[in-house]
Amino acid sequence: MKRYRTLNSKEHHILVEKGTEAPGSGEYEHFSSPGVYVCKRCDAPLYLSLDKFASSCGWPSFDEELPDAVLRKPDADGRRTEILCKRCEAHLGHVFSGEGYTAKNLRHCVNSLSLLFVPAFTKEGYERGIFAGGCFWGVEHLMKSAPGVMHVHSGYIGGTVVNPTYEEVCSGQTGHAEAVEVVFDPKLTSFETLAKLFFEIHDATQMNRQGPDIGVQYRSAIFYLTKEQKQTSLRLIEMLRKKGLNIATALSPASVFYKAEEYHQQYYEKTGKEPYCHRRVAIF
Repeated sequence: MKRYRTLNSKEHHILVEKGTEAPGSGEYEHFSSPGVYVCKRCDAPLYLSLDKFASSCGWPSFDEELPDAVLRKPDADGRRTEILCKRCEAHLGHVFSGEGYTAKNLRHCVNSLSLLFVPAFTKEGYERGIFAGGCFWGVEHLMKSAPGVMHVHSGYIGGTVVNPTYEEVCSGQTGHAEAVEVVFDPKLTSFETLAKLFFEIHDATQMNRQGPDIGVQYRSAIFYLTKEQKQTSLRLIEMLRKKGLNIATALSPASVFYKAEEYHQQYYEKTGKEPYCHRRVAIF
């Protein structure tokens, strides 16, 4: 199941008609905040901000794409190599090699209008962490009271449908996971502390399920927004595997996090119920 974002005329010209925005006109050319750049048409993660560099060419430049994110095709002019989003084949720009801008010797020259930016930090300076561990009601309930946590929202991430509904996600056809966005003050806590809590409040050895909830939407996953979040998650997973745990948690670059319908937010506070498949068990 796929559904793409509705494009305005300028975006359609770039992404579908393979146009090029005027040099120096894009909002991301001189943009340097930490996070993930995704396809504006379908939300597929494309680039980490860590791999963006200043090339002074007039367009955003990256010297590496995320794994399996980009297609390369000979351009119609026979001289250049076009790059497209692998998921939806939206036009991104062109790729060049041998220019010597960075040690990787590669430049993805991308139209800003082909991209959406998913920030790792809020405007207040709080960091975002995105975790999926079964039904989001229980994960939200047990993470929101952790020291340093400012907000926790239940929602959907990691699928192929823009603006999914709960019913669509529950069908298992959109590829989304039920997840929580944890907004925290990095001066008071750390991503590592919250990731450890995440592993302790759900069974990370279960594949595509959590307790009685079965389906890809209930998978265990961490959606990283920075290289540091990825490295921390990998280190914790390796620690748990050395303890003999067969960890099934997927580690994926973040895409757009869609906040779930309001009746899902703070569900247990609203209903007075208790989590039925989440509880904290010390494993670190």
